[in-house]
Amino acid sequence: MGMSVGNKGSGGRGRRGRASKALMSEINVTPLVDVMLVLLIIFMVTAPMMTVGVPIDMPETQAKALNSETNPIYVTINQKGQVFLQETEIPIEEIVPKLQAIAKTGYEERIFVKGDKAADYGTIMKVMARISGSGFKNIGLVSLPEGS
Repeated sequence: MGMSVGNKGSGGRGRRGRASKALMSEINVTPLVDVMLVLLIIFMVTAPMMTVGVPIDMPETQAKALNSETNPIYVTINQKGQVFLQETEIPIEEIVPKLQAIAKTGYEERIFVKGDKAADYGTIMKVMARISGSGFKNIGLVSLPEGS
């Protein structure tokens, strides 16, 4: 049933007396698998470090963790009193028009306010008052769990 590959007339030998070898048509996937595993390990190690946002030192509370299914808008106040919408610094006066422009669900959009624990409480309250006064209903403060 099988076929042999070679010269039948010369007994499997070429012109100079060497045995002819059949070509191997296999792809070696071992290097590909090695590279993919290394990349997987690199992405697993670096993914938790790729959180975006403004670096602040948030206060700790006993509040429960938030639902991870939501994709809220973050307003951040650092210890210098600078206000950031997502990662972009903006003046306090522009916060409401910018929120209205990026809110996908209108005034039902979920907005989280993150304030540095060394930030001025008055600045945080000004930001929250402007957001609330403009009609947004789902406003929350973000903190770290106690002991972290």
